[in-house]
Amino acid sequence: MRKIVIAIDGYSACGKSSTAKEVASQLGYSYIDSGAMYRAVTLYFHENYVTVDNPKDVSNALDKINISFVFNERKASSETYLNGLNVEEEIRKMYISNQVSKISAISEVRKSMVSQQRKLGKKKGVVMDGRDIGSNVFPDAELKVFMNAGLEIRAERRQKELLEKDQLVPIPEIEENLLARDKMDSERKENPLVIPDDAYILDTSELTLPEQVEYVLQLATEKMIKHDS
Repeated sequence: MRKIVIAIDGYSACGKSSTAKEVASQLGYSYIDSGAMYRAVTLYFHENYVTVDNPKDVSNALDKINISFVFNERKASSETYLNGLNVEEEIRKMYISNQVSKISAISEVRKSMVSQQRKLGKKKGVVMDGRDIGSNVFPDAELKVFMNAGLEIRAERRQKELLEKDQLVPIPEIEENLLARDKMDSERKENPLVIPDDAYILDTSELTLPEQVEYVLQLATEKMIKHDS
């Protein structure tokens, strides 16, 4: 069947990345974690004391950033590299989560990342998740899914992820972070978080990961069959 682009958007800790990774794996598609790209930029800005309200500083910094994804066979997943260094664990820490929405709202940052994301998806056969993939990066994607879940469920999932990385963060702190990011992402001027008109809405509150994956795979199969006809 002809390959398509699958865009998965939604709020934090809804299962976007886990679902997207597994869907890509089962379809033999490339998986691109757009959120990891913004986290990597945030890490670079943080470590290099970039003045975020100075367009020249931001532009100069972006010129020095190279983001790539390398498949780790032992973990059976892609890991994020920033200028040749594996930063997968570092970009998942809370101090990055607390800054990433602010950095990703910067116009120059979004333009740079969107340009890279579009290049990665040019040949199709891609599953990409994020905040504006279906609404902005790939508005013509054959399949768009928007994921959501209850705040408590999302906070519990994020806490579990952090515990697996030996980071103990209280639920109230995580909820505060999630709400702040939701608000900032939804209200930013540059490509805000919105539900695309042609997206399938998936509430994952009561769903297991295999159920989420199966739902997206069924939709993808239908789209691929239709695309071939």
